[in-house]
Amino acid sequence: MSYARFTDLMAGINDILCTVNLLAWDTRTQMPPGGADSRGHQVATLTALARAQATGSAMADAIAAAEDACAHLPATDLRRRALARARREIAILSRIPAALIAESAELTSRAHGAWTAARAANDFAAYAPVLERVFALQREMAEAIGYQDHPYDALVGRFEPGMTRARLTALFADLRGALRPLLAQALAAPAPRTDFLSRGYPVPAQKAFAATMAAALGYDFSRGRVDDTAHPFEISFTRNDVRITGRFRESSPSAGFFALWHEAGHAMYEQNIAPDFTRGIFATDLVNLYAVGGSSFGMHESQSRLWENRVGRSRRFWELHYGRLRDAFPEQLADVSAEDFWRAVNRPEPGLIRVEADELTYDFHVFLRAEIEAALIGGDIAVRDLPAIWNDRMREDLGVTVPNDAQGVLQDVHWSHGYVGSFPTYTFGNIMAAQLFDRARQDPAIAAGLQAGDYAPLGRWLTGTVHRHGRSLDPDEILLAATGRGLDPAPYVATLAAKVAELA
Repeated sequence: MSYARFTDLMAGINDILCTVNLLAWDTRTQMPPGGADSRGHQVATLTALARAQATGSAMADAIAAAEDACAHLPATDLRRRALARARREIAILSRIPAALIAESAELTSRAHGAWTAARAANDFAAYAPVLERVFALQREMAEAIGYQDHPYDALVGRFEPGMTRARLTALFADLRGALRPLLAQALAAPAPRTDFLSRGYPVPAQKAFAATMAAALGYDFSRGRVDDTAHPFEISFTRNDVRITGRFRESSPSAGFFALWHEAGHAMYEQNIAPDFTRGIFATDLVNLYAVGGSSFGMHESQSRLWENRVGRSRRFWELHYGRLRDAFPEQLADVSAEDFWRAVNRPEPGLIRVEADELTYDFHVFLRAEIEAALIGGDIAVRDLPAIWNDRMREDLGVTVPNDAQGVLQDVHWSHGYVGSFPTYTFGNIMAAQLFDRARQDPAIAAGLQAGDYAPLGRWLTGTVHRHGRSLDPDEILLAATGRGLDPAPYVATLAAKVAELA
């Protein structure tokens, strides 16, 4: 009964945080603009309640009693792992003042509306005071959590355990060195035909095709739904209600497809976490006070990037499914082959928008954001200077001229949500996805399924290897068990090199 008391208390916290997620989904999809202030108060109230329950005496007593009751079990037992993780995360959470958590929760709820309005109006100046306060609170958060070398370490470590700015700097330098010649090689090859991508594709038909293929990949619509938003996202309220959103434009159908399949990859992770992890410690991230079931944000991104890129951008995928797309858009694609379409949606082309970037330029968008937010947290640059710094970096890294702030520094929603430190996890996800996919394809049933358009074998392998464990295993434990090594960029670089050769 001692351990049951602990899980009951954790389940109650998870219920509160899932309710916060529900409010966040509504804020970003349906809430009228006038509701921002009151919604901020509601989120702050619930977040403060979750923190109070996690750090209160009842939880401390329950953990101590459960530890005594489980002391005879092996250290690898899930119950002992859950207790150790809870104690570790509650210790960190206890160092963050309740008032700071409440203010941050309220501010980020309001900041989303401010960001949406500023982006629509291309008005960074109107958003800057809100963003300044977001970063000020994040600096306070880093100081409260504690760090050894740089305040950014405390923040990035919330999303990817054990990661530091120093490790990031070395990893990014290695990847830059590997990606630049590949990008140059790809850009030197003859450009594919792309004229047909801007012919005007009715949005309802785009959504229908994207949703049909998301279901074919494994997204369970009986436990999910698709909505429209300014910035695509996935969010869950337990494994039985996992929602995704998309953003579709008539002039850019592939951007909408890949964004939705990306979010479906996140959602399949949440939908397939084992039932015994969904109402306890392994469904709740106490440090971030956010109900998420994945091992880390990087591991979560590995699933979205795997389905989006390793499957959705593959030549075989379009050989199998292009006929369905052409049936949906017979006029627009009458003179376009599956090969034409595959080459067009894989073309390397430095651009403005991260979520629409090709595989070879995507990580440069991540490098820029991660390095900027680390400099902001370290006090090396100021929020007011962000547009100029952003625009200069885009010219240096990708040779792109940013025409306005809406397509530049205002394009991402993450900072308005207080997710400072989360951008590097996209690159971690790219690396992990390549490692996992390489291993998965060694299974003959998975390889045959990919060739035939049957994605269930791959889905089952990912569920058994990654999804079902929830937060009970750290990312390196999952990677070691699946691939025999921890985070390793070599398979990712090899995958991109193979893609460049295939497109030549």
